[in-house]
Amino acid sequence: MTTTTYTVKGMTCGHCVSSVTEEVGEVPGVTGVKVDLPTGLVTVDSDGPVDDAAMTAAVEQAGYEVVNR
Repeated sequence: MTTTTYTVKGMTCGHCVSSVTEEVGEVPGVTGVKVDLPTGLVTVDSDGPVDDAAMTAAVEQAGYEVVNR
């Protein structure tokens, strides 16, 4: 199992957390998602290394921006 943490910009409420969790959870290989709203950290558990482009696309689909990994 692999754990990767991303910093996501623009989340301000519980709905934001739900949107990011749902979109990131659909990325192939992702087995768990934890979003910490105050820090903007999104921690992703996966079967193996996650495709950063797919993660960025999922976060953007939810309406937010990955600012670093």
